[in-house]
Amino acid sequence: MNIKDMIKEKMPLTLSEIVEIADKNKLRFVDVVLAETEIQTEKTKEEILEDVLKEFEHNLNAVEVGLTAGSSLLLGTTASQLNNIEGPKLFKDEFVDRALVNTIAAQTGNHSLGLNPCAGTGDSCPYTGFIRAMFDTGYERIKIAEAAAILLKVGSMFRVGKITTGCNMEGFGAGAAAVAAATVELYEGSPKATERAMVMAISPTIAVPCTPRVMVPALCATHIGGAILVGTMSAGLAVRTDIEVNVPIDVMLAMATEVHPISGKTIVPTVVEFMQPFFKTKEPVEKLIEQSIKDEEKENIDNTLVKAKEIAKRLAEGSRPITDTLGEAVVGGSSQAVGSPTNTGRIAHFLKKGKIKKVKIELYPELFARRGINVPGVLMGAVYGSSTADGKMYKEVMELVEKENIEVEIIKDDEYQVQRVTIYTDEGTYMVDALNRGGGRLVLRDASPSRQDAVDIANKLGIVLIDA
Repeated sequence: MNIKDMIKEKMPLTLSEIVEIADKNKLRFVDVVLAETEIQTEKTKEEILEDVLKEFEHNLNAVEVGLTAGSSLLLGTTASQLNNIEGPKLFKDEFVDRALVNTIAAQTGNHSLGLNPCAGTGDSCPYTGFIRAMFDTGYERIKIAEAAAILLKVGSMFRVGKITTGCNMEGFGAGAAAVAAATVELYEGSPKATERAMVMAISPTIAVPCTPRVMVPALCATHIGGAILVGTMSAGLAVRTDIEVNVPIDVMLAMATEVHPISGKTIVPTVVEFMQPFFKTKEPVEKLIEQSIKDEEKENIDNTLVKAKEIAKRLAEGSRPITDTLGEAVVGGSSQAVGSPTNTGRIAHFLKKGKIKKVKIELYPELFARRGINVPGVLMGAVYGSSTADGKMYKEVMELVEKENIEVEIIKDDEYQVQRVTIYTDEGTYMVDALNRGGGRLVLRDASPSRQDAVDIANKLGIVLIDA
């Protein structure tokens, strides 16, 4: 079966299917993208490559506007200021530097003459900034066109998935994934490297809302610029190391798509609450709004600023001096997923009396899903009293517990953030009921036979307990 027949059999192709076909046939990711497009459009490869560059013509003009005389309500003349700096503007890497400046210029031009949108105009900014950087740094036209094809293919998936506000499926999310894929092509990486890079690039963008950057000065610059940086880093990791990425791109993209509307409904309202005091608007527009509405908005804004100050003060009051800020080291990769549960187990260990027969570990769904890294920590704390820093015990504990014939029961508990450790010995039952917190900290809700004894143990061990 030739490559086009193979593609026809599965069309329309998902990103994972493109990777699979390219890898199986020893082709580049872009080769499969172009072959599918040949089937869809009945055009030649050469015609397609010219067409994808034509798609960027208007947006490249917008970049030029941003680099020269363009000004934006939100970014001012930032792009032209950067462009006028002699030598490196933001980074010493020439390509990344140009891509970042051009991306900001694209957003400035977007506010002047608009951009042709993909998932939105947000992701068109890094796409166009990337393409302009390739022109600026002397890439051959065919290589630029191939990169454009990759950017548009990845972007086309996000274009379908974006249904509400959210930089997670536009400027930051789509931009990072597409830039990652295109950069792997510049590095001559494999299709599998392309997949790994896209997965890594999408991950930090999931659930990131759009609204804080819509009407607040400067914030969109780091969203769209972040797409260039995250995409470039992800491509470098994928091509230059063997870092393990075991999530298929289709799964990561599907998750991002499903989280997207949830973020729009649940995260964005809070973001708007705190950012609205800083939204920029235009006086001619404000003249059209009833005074009663503006008065109500002002009252809400004043209340929000008071609330923000109270939260900030609470954070300051709960912080330690910088000479005693970092907590004890945590093996296993996460102070929240491992450190806090381990300390719960450790308190239970020093609370118990007698020889341990069984340990029951109850974890809320997120912790239960991460049991591969936190159960060893809980057991080393509960059975041996080991601290979160005991890397040797963390590696050996599962084998040691089995050798000592200690029964272990692991239960998924639906209560949010709960982590409960119960130790059964030949002298009784000892339990610590806590809520998970970052930095190895925990909320100690209850303990038996004595909560106060548990508090005293935690204080003696230097385990930080917090009230909520």
